[in-house]
Amino acid sequence: MTYLLNALSLLIELAFNLLATLFVLRVLAEAARADFHNPISQFLYRATNPVLAPIRRVIPNWRRINLAAVLLAWLVMVLKRAALFALLGAAPNVAGLLVLGLADLIDFVLVFYLVLIFGWSLLSMLQVDPRQPALRLAGAIVEPLLRPLRGKLVVGMLDFSPMVVMLAIVLARILIAAPLIDLGTAMTLGG
Repeated sequence: MTYLLNALSLLIELAFNLLATLFVLRVLAEAARADFHNPISQFLYRATNPVLAPIRRVIPNWRRINLAAVLLAWLVMVLKRAALFALLGAAPNVAGLLVLGLADLIDFVLVFYLVLIFGWSLLSMLQVDPRQPALRLAGAIVEPLLRPLRGKLVVGMLDFSPMVVMLAIVLARILIAAPLIDLGTAMTLGG
């Protein structure tokens, strides 16, 4: 029976993480002012706008941050945790579930940035067409994190700024996301 539960929990995590990816990408693309005419940006807009449009009437943007998309990404994470607890037959504490959803969202965004920076760095070393839509979108999203260090950590022909940013992201996961996940888990389980 545990094999079936493991398979179901994997499918639940995958489905909710894919949905969260859409909203997180929308937030990051808008915040970075990514090219709207990029086909991937167009897809993100078309896929998320039917859900976001009514919410944005009530919750406006704050500076360049789409708060409605952040709220929906957080709710997706909360629902993911609720579904996983329901799969186990546990009744979680609601306050703990909300904190756990926030912790999951923070961790998700940090891992997302980690993967995005690594992939973008790898592709930028290869001879990939710079007009490729995924590379352009990834470059627009990672550039605000890399800009403060750009050109300051160059040795020979190598720029080590992506590595330093990735190290900072890993440290943020350890020092921020992990304690929040532990707190949310303790609150959720009533401990």
